[in-house]
Amino acid sequence: MKDTAMATLRKLHILVIAPTPFFSDRGTHIRILEEALALEQLGHTVTIATYHIGKDILAVLGSRIDVRRIRRLLFWYKKLEAGPDWQKIILDLLLIKKTLFLARTKRPDIIHGHLHEGVLIGWVVQKILFWRNIKLVGDFHGSLVKEMVSHAYLGQGVLRKVFRRVENFIDNLGDAAVTSSWENTEEIGRIREGKPTETLLDGVRLEMFRSSSDRDALRDRYGIPRKKTVIAYTGALIPNKGISFFLDAIPLVAEKHPEAHFVIAGFPREKIESYLSTGVFRERMTVISPLSYFVLPEVLAMADIGVDPKEAEVKQASGKLLQYMGAGLPVACFDTKNNRKYLGEGGWYAQDTSAAGLADVIGVMLGDTSELKRRGGMNRERAERFTWKESARALERIYERLSEVSGG
Repeated sequence: MKDTAMATLRKLHILVIAPTPFFSDRGTHIRILEEALALEQLGHTVTIATYHIGKDILAVLGSRIDVRRIRRLLFWYKKLEAGPDWQKIILDLLLIKKTLFLARTKRPDIIHGHLHEGVLIGWVVQKILFWRNIKLVGDFHGSLVKEMVSHAYLGQGVLRKVFRRVENFIDNLGDAAVTSSWENTEEIGRIREGKPTETLLDGVRLEMFRSSSDRDALRDRYGIPRKKTVIAYTGALIPNKGISFFLDAIPLVAEKHPEAHFVIAGFPREKIESYLSTGVFRERMTVISPLSYFVLPEVLAMADIGVDPKEAEVKQASGKLLQYMGAGLPVACFDTKNNRKYLGEGGWYAQDTSAAGLADVIGVMLGDTSELKRRGGMNRERAERFTWKESARALERIYERLSEVSGG
């Protein structure tokens, strides 16, 4: 009986709900993309339901994943960056319709909902098609309320309490739940009161970092001084990624370390524009914006130190940590459980969650170049533990348990 279940498992049809403009070059989309690609490589059929905008990149990657988009009724909506927007309510209603159509016609075995909106949409469709006994897996990337607060969409009033109740309700949905960080698993696990909740870590595509790019040639191309020690941040330039900690730390580091040069690569650039007009940023920093996910290895090949200033409070994983590790970089970050689990002894941890604390730890790193290389090597070795294929295998085990429960 178990052999039959395993055989069925290899041919599952998974309907992924991505309530976002897939694909865009940021962490949420990288997780959606790489999970889907790894599941496809393990033999599963994957369909992705998503918004009307986003890059069509799967065919370029040689994938046969079927991406289905909602109608372009909100043809003026072109926002690619993360963050709440009231118009997403309309987009998500259209996505419910698209998901319901796909669930009826493609008859998936599993609905895999990303983000709180995707989980809620999956639950609605699951209930409408209750006789199909489709199993729902919720994939939580962080805290809904904390993200809205970080984008200044919520204050401390009644509305925040309402959204906290909504978040708790959604956290409790699904036949199984996965989160992208240990901190988030602990929080959602308490809310779900024993219902299956697991940490499904982000991964790294190690083959992206195996090319031997010439560092000097790359630095010349991007206008970065060859002899400087390059400290890099890559990713979204939005508040809940902690970017302001790094920006405020840059003048503190630059004052004491003339050898330091800073690189910020990501989007949207306008979010950090107020910093870029001052002298130290004009003279000591290179901005690469936007940043393609597939150009990321070039940027990291130019760097000597990677910086991740994300706080534990947002309950998100940090895919950029794994990219830094894959590139063999030592990492400056805050002292969180998630960071410790990923980096172990390969990280430098700021004592305080502040710009000054981050500046202090970067200063320590700049004073010990031999240790930079040693810890960078440690991180590259540890990255072998965190591949997308391992994440997909963990999802397979979850899908298998759900199939056994449903008698599939």
